[in-house]
Amino acid sequence: MNIAEIARRAGVSSAAVSRYFNNGYISEEKREKIRLVVEETGYRPSLQAQTLRTRKTKLIGVILPKIDSAVAIGSMVAGILSVLNEKGYQLLLADTQNNPAKELEYLSVFNEKQVDGVIFIATVFTNAHKKALKNMQVPIVLAGQALPGFHCVYHDDYHAFYDITRMVLEKGRKRLGFVSVFHQDQAAGLERYRGFCDSMREFGEKNPEDKYVIADFTMESGYEKAGELLTKSGGLDGIVCATDSIAIGVMQYLKEQGMKIPRDVMVTGHGDSVLSKVITPTLTTIRYSYEESGRLAASMLLEILEKGESSVREMKMGYEIVEKESTGVGES
Repeated sequence: MNIAEIARRAGVSSAAVSRYFNNGYISEEKREKIRLVVEETGYRPSLQAQTLRTRKTKLIGVILPKIDSAVAIGSMVAGILSVLNEKGYQLLLADTQNNPAKELEYLSVFNEKQVDGVIFIATVFTNAHKKALKNMQVPIVLAGQALPGFHCVYHDDYHAFYDITRMVLEKGRKRLGFVSVFHQDQAAGLERYRGFCDSMREFGEKNPEDKYVIADFTMESGYEKAGELLTKSGGLDGIVCATDSIAIGVMQYLKEQGMKIPRDVMVTGHGDSVLSKVITPTLTTIRYSYEESGRLAASMLLEILEKGESSVREMKMGYEIVEKESTGVGES
């Protein structure tokens, strides 16, 4: 079975079949005829032959920090896949296990023309990362982080945490602390920390920098750092957390200390995870459209591949505060 035979059976030209497999333009009538023959015969074009002919692999490399670390990553990959599948591309997934050296390694591998383009779900940008990104010979789109000079899709972490901190302050809480993550992560670390500090300053706190600790992205670390934060900052009546996992660890610690949530301490998270809905009390959190951000990143990359390099595009997405019992909603 080959393209000529597919064309004969469908009653169309070989050129039409070629355009069908390469996502070129053909009429809907011809497309349907070819689709029926392909479905009937189970024909699949040779990837090697397509690569030699078009110099395209129809492969997209996706570099991510850790696929099982958060709902966010899985949702972004699902969004990316939904676009790539529709356009006939396949995905090569590179899980770096939160190892920056592995990120550099995969950037180098994908840069050797093993893929048509790359989506990089980034965490940190060291000088080595910036150099590697500038040297990429294939198009690349950054997801989850903003870096000037590169195509990127990211969320408004600063204003999300400015607003959720302000919400807790407006409920009359005056002694807030923040459980952050490492600030080398521009989005989840530095921007969320900046949003917390600026909101606190607006409400008269002169030294918000003294009221935070840094945790890992885990419940265990949230539990441990809750004790450190309370010891460091004295009595708190509100704790804002960089992630839902951290917040759930904080809540467990507070419960074990005999504190009531939200009566004694209000707690907020980020991510709108499944756990935020089932923990008691339910957790006030921030919702991002992670799957949509994945779709947008994939669409941006395919547009570059189809139309050639364009002016750099930065797409900042919004957020929604989802208020639940940990800040008083539904509590009697």
